[in-house]
Amino acid sequence: MADRDMIEVKGLRVVAGAAPGAVTEIVKGVDFSVKKGEVLALIGESGSGKTTIALSLLGYARTGCSISGGSVRIGDLEVLSLDAKGRRALRARTVAYVAQSASAGFNPARTIMDQVTEPALLHHLMSADAARAKATGLFRALALPAPETIGDRYPHQVSGGQLQRLMAAMALITDPAVVVFDEPTTALDVTTQIEVLAAFKKVVRELGTTAVYVSHDLAVVAQMADRIVVLNGGAVKENGAVAQVLDAPVDAYTRQLLAAVRRPEAGFDTLPGAGKQVPPLLEIRGLAAGYGHIDRFGSPAVRVLDDVSLSIPRGSTLGVIGESGSGKTTLARVVAGLVDRARGEVLFDGKPLPAQLSRRTPEQYRQIQIVFQNADTALNPSHAIADILARPLAFYHHLRGAAAHKRMLELLDLVKLPASIAMRVPAGLSGGQKQRVNLARALAADPALILCDEVTSALDTVVGAAILDLLAELRRELGVSYMFISHDISTVRAICDEVIVLYAGHRVEAGQRDLLAAPPYHPYTGLLVDSVPTLKPGWLDARREIGLTALPQLGPSANVPELCAFRARCPVRIDGMCNMTPPDMKKLPSGAEILCHHPVAELHRLQTVEVTPA
Repeated sequence: MADRDMIEVKGLRVVAGAAPGAVTEIVKGVDFSVKKGEVLALIGESGSGKTTIALSLLGYARTGCSISGGSVRIGDLEVLSLDAKGRRALRARTVAYVAQSASAGFNPARTIMDQVTEPALLHHLMSADAARAKATGLFRALALPAPETIGDRYPHQVSGGQLQRLMAAMALITDPAVVVFDEPTTALDVTTQIEVLAAFKKVVRELGTTAVYVSHDLAVVAQMADRIVVLNGGAVKENGAVAQVLDAPVDAYTRQLLAAVRRPEAGFDTLPGAGKQVPPLLEIRGLAAGYGHIDRFGSPAVRVLDDVSLSIPRGSTLGVIGESGSGKTTLARVVAGLVDRARGEVLFDGKPLPAQLSRRTPEQYRQIQIVFQNADTALNPSHAIADILARPLAFYHHLRGAAAHKRMLELLDLVKLPASIAMRVPAGLSGGQKQRVNLARALAADPALILCDEVTSALDTVVGAAILDLLAELRRELGVSYMFISHDISTVRAICDEVIVLYAGHRVEAGQRDLLAAPPYHPYTGLLVDSVPTLKPGWLDARREIGLTALPQLGPSANVPELCAFRARCPVRIDGMCNMTPPDMKKLPSGAEILCHHPVAELHRLQTVEVTPA
């Protein structure tokens, strides 16, 4: 390691707005340094200034903002004194950026190879053949499938996790001295996140790259970084080695962040008499659903859900967990009447629920509400919050005028928002505030069941924890039930009474939330549980070593639709059984039901191998 720091930031100030108008300081005199080959994490909530600071390393400030003071040095370059030509050269060779959304960073009309090699060719750093050879080497180093040919594909022909790694290849092809990773795994499933993090860490280590990793996830940072800078309100709250920040935090705000990650798994308090001697609020039996034409056998052209059954007692919460594409959102949309079902029954309060929304009664329509994942697209950007909440009050309860205004203020109070936001439009609110408005709009109908579709996945840890606490409070006060859809096991484990695990549209496990606490469980549930990063440095390396173990051989599968859907990825699959005969339903000691060939004792033995951090 060189004695001199690779990055040195002193007194950095960034403002929004310009005189003679209002000017707001959003980065307030930030100092930090990064040694060559070191990974520094910038961590904090939305609005803490972490991305703004990271972008300043490229000499860039977002529209409406400007760097008003301080110095940013990378190697021997004083970034803030560079002219436009100097900044272009900086971004060509010295500093590279990996954005949060890889899909937004690729042109859908050009091949991946064309786009990955473009930075090297644009700045005449190497020949086309050399660039292609280098890109292929990076694809291999980043553990991408078919590294020799993946470059010939288009962005829509690879998965989200693969596209995120391809964006890293695009950043690394010019051999930059510094790489900025800006929340690069936030939108990924836990299993995909592990692969992407491990690939990033391996390449950064091998190339000796200096990196700045922007995140709000302390558990991810614990695996990736050597040092952590904790930010809040544009100022540095703490700056130290990973072990010190995680084990002995000095600042109260850092302790708050850690407390939000280490939430007690207390769950919701079940309401007195919930689910006893009355039919479940919602019951689903043998559901099959999907998209496209339904044939005479009751199968849609694209089958998403197959033979799914569940029940939600009145006043309780069911967690639905699985990766992207497992059918979670389609399940919620079937219940809400937004997707038709091909087969099966859906009962609400003991009575059949029509499949189409148009055939449901106004009362059935009112009683089931949905809160979508992305509050930004779920709220009309041109309407004030008061108007957004007034609509369901008028539609369901015929409230107008003073009565509607009074109820609107009660709803804002219920979701812990100040009355002053009523006249604002969504763009004037934070992500957490928008999600609370989304929830208030659902509550305006006075529903019995709220379908929560990944409602905290786009939020910071602290803000997400506050939304979960709010859901628990509303359940106690209003007796509302939830179907809580998530790919985040720790969230589901903390707040749900019962859990079902979906894989490729099949219900592979169902039972009390305790089923996630300890083995045995279905091998897919085990994969999800083991893929949640912990706050222990070294966990990723230990997890990756186990993940590199070759899967047992599996011969060709019999043409039986009921075979285990997880068999292709299962680490404990049995040739001649998993690929030939459908698994039986087994009951575990936790009371959970799983579809698996393995005896319960064998599953327990296989799943209690300890993962010890290096």
